Amino acid sequence: MLNRRQLLGTGVAGAALITTEAWSQTSNRSLPEAALTNVAGTQAPVVPTTGVDYNPVVTLNGWTLPFRMKDGIKEFHLVAEPVERELAEGTVAYLWGYNGTSIGPTIEAVEGDRVRIFVTNRLPEATTVHWHGQILPSGMDGVHGLSGPGIPPGKTFAYEFDLKKSGTFMYHPHGDEMVQMAMGMMGMFVVHPKDPAFRRVDRDFLIMLNAFDIDPGTRVPRIMTMTDFNLWTWNSRIFPGIDPLVVSQGDDVRVRVGNLTMTNHPVHMHGYDFKVSCTDGGWVPPEVAWPEVSIDIPVGAMRAFDFKADHLGDWAIHCHKSHHTMNAMGHDIPTFIGADKTALTQKIRQFQPEYMPMGTAGMADMAKMEMPIPDNTTPMMNGWGKYGPIEMGGMFSVVKVRQGIASGDYSDPGWYDSPPHETVAEWTGDVPTPVEVTDTATQYTDLSKISG
Repeated sequence: MLNRRQLLGTGVAGAALITTEAWSQTSNRSLPEAALTNVAGTQAPVVPTTGVDYNPVVTLNGWTLPFRMKDGIKEFHLVAEPVERELAEGTVAYLWGYNGTSIGPTIEAVEGDRVRIFVTNRLPEATTVHWHGQILPSGMDGVHGLSGPGIPPGKTFAYEFDLKKSGTFMYHPHGDEMVQMAMGMMGMFVVHPKDPAFRRVDRDFLIMLNAFDIDPGTRVPRIMTMTDFNLWTWNSRIFPGIDPLVVSQGDDVRVRVGNLTMTNHPVHMHGYDFKVSCTDGGWVPPEVAWPEVSIDIPVGAMRAFDFKADHLGDWAIHCHKSHHTMNAMGHDIPTFIGADKTALTQKIRQFQPEYMPMGTAGMADMAKMEMPIPDNTTPMMNGWGKYGPIEMGGMFSVVKVRQGIASGDYSDPGWYDSPPHETVAEWTGDVPTPVEVTDTATQYTDLSKISG
């Protein structure tokens, strides 16, 4: 349980609370304090100080909602409201979210807890909260008009139910959800096992896959988009604005990924294989957990995977749909690969001297050149590593495995120094003659003719 002083001093890093006037109003109505933040970086996990012990999750570029205990019930307070979210440095979106952010704060509790979640609506229209994946009474399911009424603007409703199983769940509106989810209203709900030793790991990361269609130079999402999204995000952030996953060599690590976009996402991690440990339906028994290096996250689903952090280095983790690792992605851009734009460039520069021809040799130049772009827009490919431009954006981050990272330390350790003999470099010795094949038939190698 965190009180006001604890939250300001040692609780969620960088959190800012509602005003004293607003607090007095909630106090008089016996509501728990509504913690707010506008910090875009990853905030410190909230370690439990009472009740069942658990290792808290770390929400990339997010935070955990504090609670209070009242008569044996864990009480939380969500505020649905317009928010400003920094997607990456220099790019801010006008969204709808919870408690100052999109995605909303992560709710953490323990299997067997009874929770009471107050939801205050500061939006211009009614809303609800659906507790995606939870087993609960029908009247608490949060489907507007079916399981209960919507929450009118300016009103506070309370959802109350028992947490019947552990796992990773989500929350989002189920009323005018096309608009409200397109505007960024969603969050994660983690229920820890009541046995502190059950499937425990050293580091536990949380990622929500979401997406927006925001025209370059603007700030408000286009809510009618069905498929042509141009900003693919993790926790409403785009690379290079997504923080790294920092772990110590030897740690047991879990990554939980939920998907509330309009398409599936094959999440791939370099340098490791991992085992799928949990789905929406529950925990995968260890003896049948299957190994992967990529795991597809269906729409409206969650997958968690575990690995032992044995291999030092900086390892990419990203969606393997190539358009999803780009920012401000256009869908009507012609292909100029192989085109000679010399004469065209000379003519255009008579009217626009700063014009730079792009795309004749691929799009990598976008990551190297500082071209004029609209205000409040992040370049398509951005972010630099130790060896140059990373040429990625969107759904991309880095798992940074280092020796001796202290428990609870999630600060960025910088770029990995690979030993010279383990780093790719130009070859200056003899090179075997390349073999060219022009026959389209299947080729076979006669091993008896291979010497040595």
